[in-house]
Amino acid sequence: MPLGRTYAVSLVGLNGYIVEVESDIGQTLPAFVLLGLPDASLTEAKERIRAAARNAGLPLTRRKITVNLVPASLPKRGSGFDLAIVMSALAAAGDVRNCGRTVFLSELGLDGRLRPIRGILPAVMAAVKAGFTSVVVANGNGAEAALVPSAEVRSYDSLAEVALAFGADAAVVELPSPQLETPSGITQGGIAPIPKDMCDVAGQSEARFAVEVAAAGAHNLMMVGPPGAGKTMLAERIPGILPDLTDKQAMEVTAIHSLGSAEACRELRRRPPFESPHHTASAASIIGGGSGIPRPGAASRAHRGVLFLDEAPEYQRRILDALREPLESGELVLHRAAGTATYPARFQLVLAANPCPCGKATGKGIDCNCSAQQRRRYFNRMSAPLLDRVDLQMAVHRVALGDFSGTATAESSADVAARVAEARAAQYERLGRWDLSTNAEIPASLLHGELRLTRKATESVDSKMEQGVITKRGYDRVLRVAWTVADLAGRTVPIPDDVFTALLFRTQEDAA
Repeated sequence: MPLGRTYAVSLVGLNGYIVEVESDIGQTLPAFVLLGLPDASLTEAKERIRAAARNAGLPLTRRKITVNLVPASLPKRGSGFDLAIVMSALAAAGDVRNCGRTVFLSELGLDGRLRPIRGILPAVMAAVKAGFTSVVVANGNGAEAALVPSAEVRSYDSLAEVALAFGADAAVVELPSPQLETPSGITQGGIAPIPKDMCDVAGQSEARFAVEVAAAGAHNLMMVGPPGAGKTMLAERIPGILPDLTDKQAMEVTAIHSLGSAEACRELRRRPPFESPHHTASAASIIGGGSGIPRPGAASRAHRGVLFLDEAPEYQRRILDALREPLESGELVLHRAAGTATYPARFQLVLAANPCPCGKATGKGIDCNCSAQQRRRYFNRMSAPLLDRVDLQMAVHRVALGDFSGTATAESSADVAARVAEARAAQYERLGRWDLSTNAEIPASLLHGELRLTRKATESVDSKMEQGVITKRGYDRVLRVAWTVADLAGRTVPIPDDVFTALLFRTQEDAA
């Protein structure tokens, strides 16, 4: 008997590795042996495959079948190997012809139907990158797989159709009967959600400008103020003023959501994501984790978008501190016993907090019942190293009656988004030669090198640095914000007022 050989993809995080699936048919008693570090769900594939092949009219041989997944040292998990294994076994038995360099990615049902799997986009991307352009997937994954450039995608409904495409005898193959599609979910009566617009925010001119600066330069932002001041409203409207993702960014974002969602993606996600986990969420749900190979959390799902933490001091301190590394590097490296997964996590961190546990420590704080120790313990959950990575930190005050009872109309998100888009275009024109797109990504070497400002322009921040008010990291972040303020004003280089404005937005009380 010849050796059957097909190919599949094993995902470790967003990184995919080609797996060679070898099948050999021995002359001993009936058995099905699966080698190559399969997990529990993959070990169960043996029974799924036998039933699927039998119901497709291509029953597997009763002799010993040995399937080896190469490289054997790479852990394999999930049901996405089903189709590659059965096609390899059928090729070894001579029921189908040699499959060549085709990659098979699908789960099998007991009736022989092909079921869609998670992570099809990063899997196909990995296959194409490795030089395997021919890919076979389930019909449910066909549109998503076709998003990958240069991929030759063929999608089928059943194992029988795949076997016929690879030379199986049409006289013995049994095509399954048509199956009625079931609705995937319940719609909300066809009512579209009301879009969240900046014109809904009354007053708060300083906070609105801070949000605009944060969106224009992809800067991190923290807003501190009493309940009802509008902190959450402002944060939820940031995605509406961000520009669409580029092709490269859209592919990255769609790949992450493909890995974490059971729903197939039919087109690239062009809008920046917005993630707002509850303060009771676990570290695994925000940072990433889980059993086996760690899965992406909210921080990775917010890649190229916004991660909003409302009531930030209520989160566990270890979760907040775990965000420090991705804020600097733009990626999360999760180490577990089953392996190490790397996920991109270049997000905008937006924090909202009350001034104290009761939220009434504003103005003279007469109505506040919190002790000084309670206030200190409340804000100590957000460590100084974390806050040092937040570019803009500002106080949001209560809205006065005149702010929302007057006739003046606030700017809409469309108006603000137009200015943000112009600022982003100016940044790309200036930073594109270094493969950077926003001011928040400018490295320190560039800030103090080719983009170095004059001594006169940085006089205000130099003074605070000498006084020990801000750190070296804080100094660089003030300069990055100053570039964004200049971009919004249409200037090619920041002036002293731009640097002073950036310093005020970082620590208002210190900049006075």
